[in-house]
Amino acid sequence: MLDQFIPWVLALASLAASLVAGVFLTFSDFVMRSLGAAAPAAGMEAMQQINRKVYRSVFMVLLMGMVPVAFATAFYATVVVDGPPAAWLVAGSALYLLGVFGVTAAGNVPMNKKLDVLDLTGSAALGYWAMYERNWTRLNHVRTVASAGSAICFLVGAMLTGQAG
Repeated sequence: MLDQFIPWVLALASLAASLVAGVFLTFSDFVMRSLGAAAPAAGMEAMQQINRKVYRSVFMVLLMGMVPVAFATAFYATVVVDGPPAAWLVAGSALYLLGVFGVTAAGNVPMNKKLDVLDLTGSAALGYWAMYERNWTRLNHVRTVASAGSAICFLVGAMLTGQAG
C-alpha cells in the first residue's frame, strides 16, 4: 500500500517545486526589470513591500515546506530506494536544499533585510539599489533553475519509483 502512495507524494513535491520555480521565474523574467525601470525610490519601496508581504503568502508555505520534504526525500532515497530512482530523488533534494533554500538564506534574504532598513532618499540607498537589483536577480536566476531542476528530478524519481513498485 505504501509503495503505491510514495510516487504520488513525490509527484506532489514536484508540483510544489514547480510552483516555487514559477514565482522565481516571474521575478527573473519581468518583476525585477519593472522595478528597475521605475524611479529608484519607487522600485525600492515596492520591493520592500513585496518582501514584507511574502511572509504571509502561499508561496512562503511552499518555499519553506519543501525544505523538510527535500530532507525526507533524500533520506527515503538513500535508505529505501535503489538505483536510478534514488539518484534522481537525491539530486532533486540537493538542488532544492542548496540551490533554492541555501541561496535564499545566504544571498537573497540578507540583501532583502539590508534593503528593508534603508532610507530611500539617501545616496547610499541609490547605490545599494543598483547593486541589489543586479545581484538579487542573478541569485534569483539560480533559484529559478534549481527549483525547476528539482521539480524535474522529483517527477522523474516519482515515475521511476512507480514503475518499480
